[in-house]
Amino acid sequence: MTRLIPAGTFNAPRGALAGSGPWFLDAAAAKPIIERAAARSTDLVVDYEHQTLLAEENGKPAPASGWIDHASLEWREDGLYGRIKWTAAAKAAIDADEYRYLSPVFPYDPKTGTVLDLIHVGLVNNPAIDTPIPALAAARMGSGAYDPTHEEDTVDREELIKLLGLAADATDEQITTAINALKTKAEGADQAVAAAKDDAEKAVAAAKAGAAKPDMNQYVPLAVFQEQGQQLAALRASHGESELDKLLDEGLQDGRIPGQATADWLKPQGLAACKAYLAGAQPIAALRGSQTGGKKPDEEAGKDGDLNESELAVCKSMGISPDEYRKANPKE
Repeated sequence: MTRLIPAGTFNAPRGALAGSGPWFLDAAAAKPIIERAAARSTDLVVDYEHQTLLAEENGKPAPASGWIDHASLEWREDGLYGRIKWTAAAKAAIDADEYRYLSPVFPYDPKTGTVLDLIHVGLVNNPAIDTPIPALAAARMGSGAYDPTHEEDTVDREELIKLLGLAADATDEQITTAINALKTKAEGADQAVAAAKDDAEKAVAAAKAGAAKPDMNQYVPLAVFQEQGQQLAALRASHGESELDKLLDEGLQDGRIPGQATADWLKPQGLAACKAYLAGAQPIAALRGSQTGGKKPDEEAGKDGDLNESELAVCKSMGISPDEYRKANPKE
C-alpha cells in the first residue's frame, strides 16, 4: 500500500500545478472519497508528470505509469493509502531511479481547503507536496529500506566481456582490441553521417539555384493563413468549452460529480481531465432529484395501503418488512 495524500494540514512548498494550499484531510473527509472510489467501475490512473491534465493543451499522449485499485483505498493514521499496480515501463523507470515521487490531483473546498476527491496521481520527480513516498523506495530495492546515498554499480570485467560478445576467458588484449574496433566503427559511422549531410546540403543548394519561380496562385498570404488558423483555433476552443459544460452538467445531474465545488475545480482542468474523471465514476442515486418523482406522498401511496417509494426505501435501509413498518406507523 502506498500513501497517496497525507493526513492533517499540508501545503505545496514547491508550488502546485493548479490552486494553492494549505489543504486538509482527515478520516471524516476521507470516508466519502473512499466510498466514491469503491463505487467506480474503473481504477484510478497514475500518469507521468500529470500529462492527463496537460494532454489537451500540448497534444501529447497521456500513458499510464500505473493503476490504483479503486477498491483498495483506506484511511490510516498518517493519510489516505491505495494499492498501485505499476506498468512494466514504470517499474523499469523506478528501478533506474528515473522517478521517485507521487503527486496527487484533487479538488478541494476553496474556503476550508478540505480535500473533496482523488482524481488521479502523477509519477513525478518534483512533487508539490513535500512528503516522501516510502513505497517507491521499497519498489526500487524489491524489499527492505532504500538507501538514498547509494551509488550506481560500475560495470565489472565479466559484464564487459558479455557486452563485447567475447568468450568468458578473454584476455585483456582481446578486450582492448574489441573496444578499439567499436571505436573505429563509431568513427566510421560519424564520417558517413558527415558525408551524407554534406551531400544533402549540396543537393539543396543546387535545387535552390535551378529552381523555377513558384506559381503564386498556389499560395496564400501569410496573414490570411494565420487569420484562418486563429479562427479555427477559436472554433475548436468554443466547441470544447461547450462540450465541457455539457459533461459537467450531466455529471452533476446524475451524481457522478458530487457537488458544485468539484465541478468548479474540474472545469479549468480541461475537457480531457473531465472525461477521465467521469469515465469510471458511478451515478449516485441520492443526488438525482426527487425520490417521489414529483408526486406528493399521498398521491404516491396506493388505495390498498401499499407503501410509497420513500417508505419502502426506509424499510430497506432499516431491514424491516412493509407490515412491520405499517404497524409502527399506522396511517390515519
